[in-house]
Amino acid sequence: MAEVAGGFEAASFNQTPPFENIDLFATDLPLREALARACVDASATGLLEFGKDFGSEETFDLGRLANQVPPRLHIVDAKGDRADRIEFHPAYHALMQKSMAAGLHCSSWEPGETKTTERAARLYMATQVEAGHLCPTTMTNAGLAALAASPELHEAWAPRILSRDYDSRMKPWFEKCAVTLGMGMTERQSGTDVRATMSQAKPQNGHYEITGHKWFMSAPMSDAFLVLAQAPGGLTCFLLPRFRPDGSVNALRFQRLKDKLGNRSNASSEVEFHAAYAERVGAEGEGVRSIIRMVQLTRLDCAVAAAGQMRMGLAQAAHHARHRSVFQRRLMEQPAMRAVLADLALESEANTALVFRLTRAYDRARRDEAEAAYARLMTPAVKYLVAKSAPSFIYETLECLGGNGYVEDLPMARLYREAPLNAIWEGSGTVMALDVLRAFRQSREAAEAVIDRLAAAAGAPGRATADAIKQNLDAKDLESRARFVAEKLARLGALAALHEADGNLAEAYAATRLQGAPRATWGASDLASVQSLVLSRALSQ
Repeated sequence: MAEVAGGFEAASFNQTPPFENIDLFATDLPLREALARACVDASATGLLEFGKDFGSEETFDLGRLANQVPPRLHIVDAKGDRADRIEFHPAYHALMQKSMAAGLHCSSWEPGETKTTERAARLYMATQVEAGHLCPTTMTNAGLAALAASPELHEAWAPRILSRDYDSRMKPWFEKCAVTLGMGMTERQSGTDVRATMSQAKPQNGHYEITGHKWFMSAPMSDAFLVLAQAPGGLTCFLLPRFRPDGSVNALRFQRLKDKLGNRSNASSEVEFHAAYAERVGAEGEGVRSIIRMVQLTRLDCAVAAAGQMRMGLAQAAHHARHRSVFQRRLMEQPAMRAVLADLALESEANTALVFRLTRAYDRARRDEAEAAYARLMTPAVKYLVAKSAPSFIYETLECLGGNGYVEDLPMARLYREAPLNAIWEGSGTVMALDVLRAFRQSREAAEAVIDRLAAAAGAPGRATADAIKQNLDAKDLESRARFVAEKLARLGALAALHEADGNLAEAYAATRLQGAPRATWGASDLASVQSLVLSRALSQ
């Protein structure tokens, strides 16, 4: 080391090179194989180019800047007039432009038999680089499902939603070439219990005026919001635009932006409505029915995004282990580190197989009732398992980098802060588990048929797991076992999906996740028989 004023100038050696200019598609064998099983032609769908673009140094830097300089709310303008305007760093707009050009906000609705899976693959890669800007793209894509309950609204808004442009101007939606949708469902007093909504919607001449509030309204810079309010006929869904039909600003009054643990590039607001103009979506009193398809799609995105973020954590940890030497050996060569990485890699591979098996069901549901039943039952279970696994998983990958993982210079700290969100958004863990039970109650026969098909695909461990699930369904204290049922169901689904990928990995997953004593920490599983296999698949180049 060279001596300098005030100390020593340390030579930069044994430091991991930056994780950037990574082809997020080509280096992810589990993703590529999952898409092949879904009959997605990656070369014809632009996924090859997308993986290179989002793995570039430039895009990683946009993600850093968008979070380093979070959005700001301007309640009034320089003259003191009400503005309710949100200012974003240019990096956020650049990310939105990239993602909307790729159709992350709408491509599920374009013609084609694998569009849900193709879009999910892009979401899975994009969230690895920056998750916050994907909130409005998720809501816009899902919002079209809700608008289908009102054909006139759907016809008016769909062309601008399906546009691949990005138009961030605060102007009336009918003057723009492209729009995004937000959501406002929860209130201070109700949270998950949306039936306790207090906001009131009064009928006017062909529209409604809503007075009330929302405790969380995501992406408040959107052009319109799907909200719930109490109409004379009961809880109802509405489309509430930023501007009234005459071009004047609608009566939304933002109170503040949430100061969130993570997801800092994305604005989330508290808002009041003062006789705000809105149009009804679906029939009065059918609010929950009107939004249920939208909620299913946003839950699907939560699961896919969580799997993508786990993939990024694993990739960062493996990259570090390949380049960092400790005690004269690369970390990747050291048995204890290999045990940890193999355990993580197996979990990531299983979750990737599982979420893309679910997207496959969505693509096929319109023409295959068995696939539709799979999607109905498995969506809350998959979101439960994958999203709730992410925080501990990503923490372990962060720890693989040691102190470097804990500082803000690298993306791991941001990834760790992001990790809990997908488990909270669109229904926390207990809500998901109870929704699994609700699916059983609504159609026990169809749900058990799904379980039987999974068990048949998953071998003896699958049959044992299926039997355990069915036994619990008849328990008197079933609700107290909701999480057991949800986790077992999701792991059964993961095991069946892994059997499609690699039988050896499926056997290892069954032995360490569904049989024997539960493991307490990552790296405590005996994966000696598949360690080299799972690591080679996770670290493909």
